[in-house]
Amino acid sequence: MRFAISLAFQPVDQLVAIAREADACGYDALAVPDHVVDLATLETPYPYTPDGQRRWDHATEWPDPWVLVGALAQVTERIRFFTSVYVPALRSPYLVAKAVGTAAVLSGDRVALGVGVGWCREEFALMGQDFGTRGRRTDEALELLRRLWQPGWTEFDGVHHPTPRLTMEPTPTARVPIYVGGLSEVALARAARHDGWIGDLYTTEEAGRHARRLAELREQIGATGEFRVITALTDAFLPEQFVAAEEAGVTDVWTMPWAYYHGLEASLEQKLDGVRRFAEDVLWPLSAPARVSP
Repeated sequence: MRFAISLAFQPVDQLVAIAREADACGYDALAVPDHVVDLATLETPYPYTPDGQRRWDHATEWPDPWVLVGALAQVTERIRFFTSVYVPALRSPYLVAKAVGTAAVLSGDRVALGVGVGWCREEFALMGQDFGTRGRRTDEALELLRRLWQPGWTEFDGVHHPTPRLTMEPTPTARVPIYVGGLSEVALARAARHDGWIGDLYTTEEAGRHARRLAELREQIGATGEFRVITALTDAFLPEQFVAAEEAGVTDVWTMPWAYYHGLEASLEQKLDGVRRFAEDVLWPLSAPARVSP
């Protein structure tokens, strides 16, 4: 079992300290959220709460994910980064490829691209992108990104992004994993075609059900290789509970470890304490042979 720390809703001036502590304590990754703007009024309901209300207030900071990853990579040595989740259909795929590829180079290939098709129709309108075609454009963009991350010349005969012969440097020196978020059957099928799935808040039973469905979809298409099932768990707190989740098919848990000890409204000092205490209570007992000591 691997553990990632979610940086969602955290003040930007705390992120370097959290990243350093997480790196020292042996966490696998930092999960970086994405929103370009936070609109005051929305008709589109937020899909991950029962009442459709957003989980954050308008004072929440949303730093650009790839600027942030490039910065945090310079103050850490081994921890990886993935977006949770980035919406490529809001942007030109060439700008996405440039940002992710540069972050990969700056970090020594410690990045993965976590993507979703997006839920906020108003944000798409503001960015001048079509909401109705976002799924098809995402699938095409992901194929194009793979080509743009290869050295040398690229051409691409896409419906939405026809690409003349060009180069884009720098390029990553290792394959950038692509993880897909979402709970619809289309989203699960998209994840099965790539390197992993990013879930929301689930019980171990629910997460296991999604993991089994993903395994079925991958078997149907003959997919092989490492596949990550990354989710937050609402009913796992002790090492043996995370072992049970791993047996159910969860490979990675993302969490805010300070919440177990100090609540979500913790001070920076309490967050750093929670990062270390969760490592002592859960990470290190589960990975004793590979323990990373600060």
